[in-house]
Amino acid sequence: MVVLVLALVGGGGAWFYTRSLNSDLARTDPFSEITGGRPAKTVDGALNILLVGSDSRDPDAPVEEASKWRADTIIVMHIPSDHRSAYLVSIPRDLYVPIPEAANAECGSGNRGKINAAFAFGGLPLAVRTVECFTDVRLDHVMAIDFAGFKQVTDALGGVDLKVERTTTSIHKPFRTFEKGTNHMNGAEALDWIRQRKQFPDGDFARMRHQQEFLRALMDKAASSGTLTNPPKLNAFLRATTDAVTVDQGFSLADMALQFRNLRGENLTFVTSPHAGSETINGESVVVSDREKALAMYQAITADTMAEWVQANEKPADSGGS
Repeated sequence: MVVLVLALVGGGGAWFYTRSLNSDLARTDPFSEITGGRPAKTVDGALNILLVGSDSRDPDAPVEEASKWRADTIIVMHIPSDHRSAYLVSIPRDLYVPIPEAANAECGSGNRGKINAAFAFGGLPLAVRTVECFTDVRLDHVMAIDFAGFKQVTDALGGVDLKVERTTTSIHKPFRTFEKGTNHMNGAEALDWIRQRKQFPDGDFARMRHQQEFLRALMDKAASSGTLTNPPKLNAFLRATTDAVTVDQGFSLADMALQFRNLRGENLTFVTSPHAGSETINGESVVVSDREKALAMYQAITADTMAEWVQANEKPADSGGS
């Protein structure tokens, strides 16, 4: 959602909102334990942002505390140096990776486990360290997103249209039935839909795909003329979005909106971190990384050559992923 907010604030006539929106953002410091902290990177050049979507058991729990939140969605967003596109790389939450002993520990110092365990064990600082160790990509900023907050975001837009590939009954109360085809969903319905996974043959990969489709639908709806030309609706959307996120101390909405004013939702590419499917390791089902292909992709992020990598190697994740 950071991409869309930046685009709307920078290019949608909402610049006067920037200072108040920036001051309303909740802040955390996930970098303080990593090599004694690191200076905030300027927005010039390419930028890498870790997006962590959490389905919090306790919506008011601080994101830097261990065992309070679960990382249900982990995305590395790469914005190339031309600032005209963005690549959102979804990392499966069950991906089996080395987890450092602590946020200030050396890579390889801990044990292997599911990548979302890093967030549960050590909050955002350990999540950042784990993702950086796995990808060898330097993260410049972090944004934690409370998916429950997206109920208000979705409702502020008047709901979204989502494609349901097969008629599905929710496993959560009130046990909604989602009919096959395009469904118009309000916030509660959309949040329920993107939580479903056990009813699908590909399980958590289907849930991840639905979350990507949901984010794209939100972006398309918010960027529509019906939102941009309706100041109260635009304000409600921007306020609801900023209420749903927590960012690092160096994140400046004003600076980023200026630099990314030409970025638009249609220029987003969703991909999935290359993997070899699921295996059972030490009695639990995990996702195993395709090490060679993943290494090449993350090297492309570092080299700012993701456009070439995607063209040569990857289908967009919203069409099924790798």
